[in-house]
Amino acid sequence: MSKRKSGRNIHGILLLDKRLGVSSNKALQEVRRLFDANKAGHTGSLDPLATGLLPLCFGEATKVSALMLDDDKRYQVLIQLGVKTDTGDAEGIIISTQPVPELSEQQLLTCLQQFTGPIAQVPPMYSALKLNGKKLYELAREGITVERKARQIHIFELKLLEFGVDWLRLDVFCSKGTYIRSLAEDIGYALGCGGTVKELRRISSGQFDIKDAWRIEQLVEMDSLALNECLLDVDKPLEFMPAVYVTDYQADCIGYGQSIIIKEHSPGSVRIYHDTTFLGLGEILMDGKLAPKKLFNMNN
Repeated sequence: MSKRKSGRNIHGILLLDKRLGVSSNKALQEVRRLFDANKAGHTGSLDPLATGLLPLCFGEATKVSALMLDDDKRYQVLIQLGVKTDTGDAEGIIISTQPVPELSEQQLLTCLQQFTGPIAQVPPMYSALKLNGKKLYELAREGITVERKARQIHIFELKLLEFGVDWLRLDVFCSKGTYIRSLAEDIGYALGCGGTVKELRRISSGQFDIKDAWRIEQLVEMDSLALNECLLDVDKPLEFMPAVYVTDYQADCIGYGQSIIIKEHSPGSVRIYHDTTFLGLGEILMDGKLAPKKLFNMNN
């Protein structure tokens, strides 16, 4: 998340269709300047080589960005077979090439099946994971390779969209923590020829879809009023949680961080509202009390 001392206090979520060749942070800064927002952050980066859905959070919406990191995601990826790079994608240095065997559609489908479901995946060296306080990609740039523990991920769907002599185009629906670059390398290894990501596009993240995203070229043509109309409500990603509506007095208590008694609600996390105003998140305890956990203030 990035902060500025000046700028407008705006609150909401913008779905950006990130273009090719820019980092997620650069894309965020470009849009933040358009909105003149004093507080902004993104929810899970996309590599410069990748395009597609990048939700941006402004103001109080940054408080839900951590929850959005846990969302399942869908990608379309073009894998170049017969090539392995140091980064796992086409931006890296080629470290090996191998001939690609003649592969039938059935052979490809059989291969992909072994990567569907819960699988163990070793994160790539070129990742933001940390070892002893240092990011792995920083070590990789120094020529250092360290052992990484495999992590459990889940590939819910892995569809073969099309293929050629030395390439595959796949649709991947996966859990958080999935590295598509590692998946491409593992598939290439299983096919006996290696593989690397040539193109990557994120088309959904949680409940959000690329068809509802805005391109920077569209945003720069808008005035401030039109830009504000592009923003989704702060509580939009939280719709899966039950909603609790409180009285004037209860809203005052919640504002001071005090628990209140709530009837006829099951224990668990909830959204809290006073009339149509979203107050924040709370937890209903076994004793029927509603304890505020994260409060939102859209008036500042």
